[in-house]
This record gives sequence, C-alpha cells and structure tokens, in this order.
Amino acid sequence: MGFPPQRFPRIADTAPDPQSVQHQLDESDEAPPIEWTEEDVVRLHCLLLDDLAALADPSTPLEEKFDTLRWVFTDPDKDGQPFSFASCLQVAGCSPMSNYPYFGRLDVNDVRDLLQGYVRRWLRETLDRYPAWVREAISHNPQWAADRLSKNPQWINEQLRRQNVLGDLFA
Repeated sequence: MGFPPQRFPRIADTAPDPQSVQHQLDESDEAPPIEWTEEDVVRLHCLLLDDLAALADPSTPLEEKFDTLRWVFTDPDKDGQPFSFASCLQVAGCSPMSNYPYFGRLDVNDVRDLLQGYVRRWLRETLDRYPAWVREAISHNPQWAADRLSKNPQWINEQLRRQNVLGDLFA
C-alpha cells in the first residue's frame, strides 16, 4: 500500500474554496459552525493517513514522527474512536469517496505489525542526522525524549545550541 509522499496540508487548503473556509475559521466564536459533508470527513481521514509517508522521510522532525507513532500505536481500546488510526484505515479503505484506490477492510494490527518492522530503520535514519550524544540519549531513553519533544518541539535544537555554546566556552 503506497501512501502519497505529500506533507499534511492544512484542512482549509483542501476545501473546494479554501479562502471561504479560512474566512470562516478566522471569524469569532459567534460565527455559525462549519458544516462538514461526508466527503469532507472522508478527506480528513485520508489526510491523516497521508501523514504516514513522513515516517520514512529522514528529514521529518522527531517530534512529528513520535506524534504519528503515538497515533498509530495507541491503546487498542481507542481504535473505535473517530479519527483513530483504525478508523482512518477503515474509512480510507472502504469509502467510495476515499482519495485512495479501494483496498477494503484491513486488520489494523497487521498494518501496525508491518509499520513496526520499518520504525526502527526510519528512526535510525533520522537520528543519524544528529550528533552522537543526541543519538545515545534518545536511544537509551526514547520515551523521555518523546516526552520532552511533545512539550517543546524545539527541545533538541535548544540542546544542540546549548552544547555548542558550552563546547566553545571550554575549547
């Protein structure tokens, strides 16, 4: 199953009239709620799945990868929730309005197992872009790093700048 290599676009940009949607989004809380069509909801499910392609891209920030992986590998009790990974697979695979060619109902655990086979390589390729001390810190405690990145997506960049400054002071 090939996913398009596009980045996750803003929902307003995917609508038939993006400027109208953006205007509605910019309005105050008093504006009437945006009515979502079934096609819009299916498109959103597909857009969420499109973001899986970023996992294989080494230049995708770690925080984005961790966020996507949390969504994919969330507690199976949440698989029935709207816009869960399982829900997106079902909608994208079975809806005639899907952006994807029909692939039918898939076993979500089989797809997770397939993705899990690639995750280590994808993360390693991304980590290879960082200094050894960053790779070691993340490899030894990935959950700690994921927590830091979820609180502050710039955490690694800040640590790199800090290390460079401290390194220069003692050179």
